Amino acid sequence: MEQRSEVVFVDGVRTPFGRAGEKGMYWGTRADDLVVKAMVGLLERNPQLPKDRVDDVALAATTQTGDQGLTIGRSAALLAGLPRTVPGYAIDRMCAGAMTSVTTVAGAIAFGAYDVAIAGGVEHMGHHPMGSGVDPNPRFVSERIVGTDALVMGATAERIHDRFPQLTRERSDRFAMRSQQKAAAAYDAGLMQRDLIPVATRSETGWGLAIRDEVMRPDTTMEGLAGLKTPFRPHGRITAGNAAGLNDGATASIIASADAAAQLGLPVKMKMVSFAFAGVEPEVMGIGPIPSTEKALVKAGLTIDDIGLFELNEAFAVQVLSLLDHFGMDDEDPRVNPWGGAIAVGHPLASSGVRLMLQLARHFEVHPEVRYGLTAMCIGLGQGGSVIWENPGFDRKAAKKAEKAANR
Repeated sequence: MEQRSEVVFVDGVRTPFGRAGEKGMYWGTRADDLVVKAMVGLLERNPQLPKDRVDDVALAATTQTGDQGLTIGRSAALLAGLPRTVPGYAIDRMCAGAMTSVTTVAGAIAFGAYDVAIAGGVEHMGHHPMGSGVDPNPRFVSERIVGTDALVMGATAERIHDRFPQLTRERSDRFAMRSQQKAAAAYDAGLMQRDLIPVATRSETGWGLAIRDEVMRPDTTMEGLAGLKTPFRPHGRITAGNAAGLNDGATASIIASADAAAQLGLPVKMKMVSFAFAGVEPEVMGIGPIPSTEKALVKAGLTIDDIGLFELNEAFAVQVLSLLDHFGMDDEDPRVNPWGGAIAVGHPLASSGVRLMLQLARHFEVHPEVRYGLTAMCIGLGQGGSVIWENPGFDRKAAKKAEKAANR
């Protein structure tokens, strides 16, 4: 049997993330146009990739109707100017849609069926509110397959607080405030903008240009967060301040075999080591990344101590904190979300997985002492997804130097 091909992350981009709804900057923009814009920008900055060498386009959307329907991977490929010979398809794994797009094409590359693929996702939560058009089977509740809270993500986050009393609202609020501060610092340093594809916007006041995330609140304070309402439960702990909002946005990435990347002169920003998905009780879906990370670590032959950088999706602060506690990590561990996360920049469901990846790739560039990194996220209906990546620029001498400094 042939040895599997090594899978690499060549490059990734995203649109700025907008606020969902009529007041959001993308209200007058189609969802498919958002992801097409990301794809075109990605291809333009990788001109050495011939368009006819793309073997497939896998795009995710949680609500696959309207401007997110029509097998969006195929329709977006055509709209982005790829040859008609390039196929495409759509994926849905709720919040982990783009992550699943990447792991799915990675499997095909490892098997040898593909050399190069585009993977990403889009979610226009303004045009397609969470749960719109969904008709859950009544047996879910009548036969107690899931609890009533399982279909309300904020309620599942409240249940994590219930299960782990040490995960207080104060800890969640502090983590959320730090996310805002770190994202603002990344913007101020010109770091976040490097992978943003500007998008023309249209509103009643005329044309504009989206060049940064719309929902950031860099002036967030603990006092301000403490005064917010708890919409999912009276006297609860989940608020609009310590959870990701409702957002619009798109991501796209180039995934390839190492051999194809070398042949075409494509950059290699990360090497895929392993990935895993896991199921948990739907009523506490936010703990999903814990077992998926454990599975991915076992498959890679690694431990959590081998991971030097973490990009964890901040659907809710408490969800990230549950993982940190499980693995014995500090709330303010500098290895975790160095540029902040979804609480600050937004979480357009099916697109977020690739945002985690493109940020981890950037962190690898400035941390040659780090060999392995993790992207992980919770998923609706009780799931978690994790991908472990290797830094192609890993330097053993830099690692030993960093280890000596840490032990002083």
